[in-house]
Amino acid sequence: MINPAATAAPTGQLEQMRSLILSMGQLVETAITDSTNALIARDVERCQMVVDGDEKVNEIQRQVRELSFAFLLQPGIDPRDLREVLGVMHMTAELERMGDHCVNVARIGRTLADLPDTGPATSITSMSAYCAEQLHDMLGALVARDVDSARTIAARDDRIDRVYQQILDDLIESMVADSAHVYRSTNLILAAHNLERIADRVTNLAEDLVFLETGETEELG
Repeated sequence: MINPAATAAPTGQLEQMRSLILSMGQLVETAITDSTNALIARDVERCQMVVDGDEKVNEIQRQVRELSFAFLLQPGIDPRDLREVLGVMHMTAELERMGDHCVNVARIGRTLADLPDTGPATSITSMSAYCAEQLHDMLGALVARDVDSARTIAARDDRIDRVYQQILDDLIESMVADSAHVYRSTNLILAAHNLERIADRVTNLAEDLVFLETGETEELG
């Protein structure tokens, strides 16, 4: 546990929080890919690894929370630093929820492991790749503190929405054609929905960066 009395000077604390956000984001980026690959491969062991690995994401969020609270207890905090700490806390909450969405995909993978196939594997894999790419690029924008890149990344969310809609259309058509596909298809819709929510939360990170750098609330979704 971090001891607030032994924390670094304010600038050091902020740098540590930024570093933790990057580490947290990289873990989530990996989990996006791993959970989807495990789902498609119907690999129960890999699904469980994603579920177990989420504890690391939660632990980083806890560390950031403790650092943030210690920072906020200091007198005479600069308003710009205060805004950054609040932004960091919200970013870690978004990343934690992304990790939870990856766990959901992995759990669905375990549920479907004994079924003969996983439906529109290509589309789900593409959607997952887009989500991981969005997050990867967003982490780069956070490091560079690049507001314009954040806006551009958020605007790319439309392509994920289009793939998501295609997956829904394909799976609904599959259920209509054969009621035996209902259970499998319903679970795959839930998996795709979790990926879509990850993309939405990347957009939230973009909005957080805009707020952090400008002090303005901007709707990018």
